[in-house]
Amino acid sequence: MSRLKNHLILFDADCPMCRLYTEAMVKGGMLDPDGRAPYQDLTEQACPMVDRQRAANEIALVSLESGEVSYGIQSLFKVFASSFPVLKPLFLFKPFVWGMTKLYAFISFNRRVIIPAPLATGTFQIQPSLRLEYRIAYLIFSWFITASIHSAYSPLLKGLAPAGSAVMEYLICGGQVFFQGAIIGLIDRSKRWDYLGNMMSISLAGALLLLPAVFKANWLHLPAGFYAAWFLAIAGAMLLEHIRRTRLLQLGWTLSASWVLYRILVLLFIL
Repeated sequence: MSRLKNHLILFDADCPMCRLYTEAMVKGGMLDPDGRAPYQDLTEQACPMVDRQRAANEIALVSLESGEVSYGIQSLFKVFASSFPVLKPLFLFKPFVWGMTKLYAFISFNRRVIIPAPLATGTFQIQPSLRLEYRIAYLIFSWFITASIHSAYSPLLKGLAPAGSAVMEYLICGGQVFFQGAIIGLIDRSKRWDYLGNMMSISLAGALLLLPAVFKANWLHLPAGFYAAWFLAIAGAMLLEHIRRTRLLQLGWTLSASWVLYRILVLLFIL
């Protein structure tokens, strides 16, 4: 594996994912030991060729010899192509490049709602932009995956809860987006898309925690009470995470209360 020398990758210090994978690149020998730095620490005089707003949106890779700057998926391609030359033809294949560009943007523009930044961060002048099309795409993606998993989990609660159709699960999941969207619109419209993104990340994470039970149910026959207890435990963890994230967004308790209220109303409707 060949190291990409004399290059500096600029990552978002407020993004746990960005810190993790750039650190892995350095430790894995793909970049020089001092080949990563937060874009927040970059002075305009140090790298005048860097578009600072674009570096906040898409990870930037700077050549320390020529000053050339690449952004986003092209930065990652350049690092991986140096370490794994066999992949170079793939990185020139236009359909693959197009697909990975869209996937990178989908993750990058939603990274702050997938894993939120700590409360003490976010004070740097230049922050990642909101790309509404990618945020809406993330909400739809999370809604679809969450409702699909809930549809598969619902039969495991047979005898303890009414069997709901797949359509009902999609309506319940989508309904919460609109319900909470209306509440956040009354509280702080400027944080609406950040809150909804965080809320759907919680829903998606909770649904993914249900998947092991769905897979094991095919060969490990457990009573419905077990699946109900597992579901309630996950719901409790989701509520705690919802409270944590609304604190990070400085939104108070109202949204957590309305989140619980919506679930109660849905349960009463189903029963």
